Amino acid sequence: MKIVFCIAGTFNSGGMERVLANKANYLVTKGYEVCIVTTDQKARLPHFAMDSRIVHYDLDINYLDLVDKGLIGKTIGYFRKQKTHFDRLNTLLCTLKADIVISMFDHEANLVWKIKDGSKKILEIHFSRFKRLQYGRKGLWRLADRWRNRRDLQIAKRYDRFVVLTQEDKAYWENLSHIQVIPNANSFRPDEISSVGEKRVIAVGRLSYQKGFDDLLDIWASVLPYFPDWTLDIFGEGELKEMLQSRIDRLGIGENTHLCMPVSHIQEEYGRSAILVMTSRYEGLPMALLEAQACGLPLLAYACKCGPRDIINDGENGFLIGEGDKTEFARKIMLLMGDISMRRAMGKQSRLLSQNFSEERIMSEWENLFKNIIKS
Repeated sequence: MKIVFCIAGTFNSGGMERVLANKANYLVTKGYEVCIVTTDQKARLPHFAMDSRIVHYDLDINYLDLVDKGLIGKTIGYFRKQKTHFDRLNTLLCTLKADIVISMFDHEANLVWKIKDGSKKILEIHFSRFKRLQYGRKGLWRLADRWRNRRDLQIAKRYDRFVVLTQEDKAYWENLSHIQVIPNANSFRPDEISSVGEKRVIAVGRLSYQKGFDDLLDIWASVLPYFPDWTLDIFGEGELKEMLQSRIDRLGIGENTHLCMPVSHIQEEYGRSAILVMTSRYEGLPMALLEAQACGLPLLAYACKCGPRDIINDGENGFLIGEGDKTEFARKIMLLMGDISMRRAMGKQSRLLSQNFSEERIMSEWENLFKNIIKS
């Protein structure tokens, strides 16, 4: 069976790119033909290692070139690029003759279902139904986000199957008849888990509005006077790096707080940490929580839409905090920092619960989906 995945690029270190690399690598080892079609790769290497049998195509559309333009310029440029994108993608897919083409809800989402190449079409989303409404933008941009939010629902209806990550998110899509829940799988399961004895808190994610690291720095500044020998390391890159570094400097927490570059072997960093924290404003099913859980860390996160509720059993393998409640977040993180026995118990439970997201279990659901959709 030939499977084609469509995504903007594989060069980023984000969760979606991690999930794609994991799935593609798994499928080729099972004998599938796997192709990945990108739009913005620009000859950059994938951030995560990929099997040499995976075939890569880049359409050279480069939507990222529009980032610095205003609303009107971005809108005009986007529709021009969409036309070029459709023409090039249509030609490629009609040549590849895949059995299944999967859109990862990137720029190709409005195009893939239109292409008559004989393949079945699957749409998968790695954020929640309300992603676009959670950008926090104002004015005309907010109106555009509302329009795109309504349009997402219409796009999802066009596919043979629509895959979401959580039962919570499924309920937000008006109970579409062709919707299916398949969560992300663990990226790895290390032989040794963290001792949770290191006085180090870790956070992982893109340095963007979504991840809410501005809240995390405020929380950390309130915690440090009580635990001055602890450190916070945030692994990620993004457009808010300078702003976040300025905030660190202004809060006077630079000696204990570090913005670190993404690393390919993040499991080693989890292994040298005691607690995973996440202050995201929205998610899909956060890979940072899954990865840290597999490494035996207690988890502390805002109960945002969607994902944390599917991973964290409050009080069992970590704590769920009301969105934006920085005071309660600080209280719970200090509770964990001051009690290694609690950290060990929660870390042990994390490791146990990580089995629910094993690669074998999750990928068997994908393989069953492929077989069933081809039969239909």
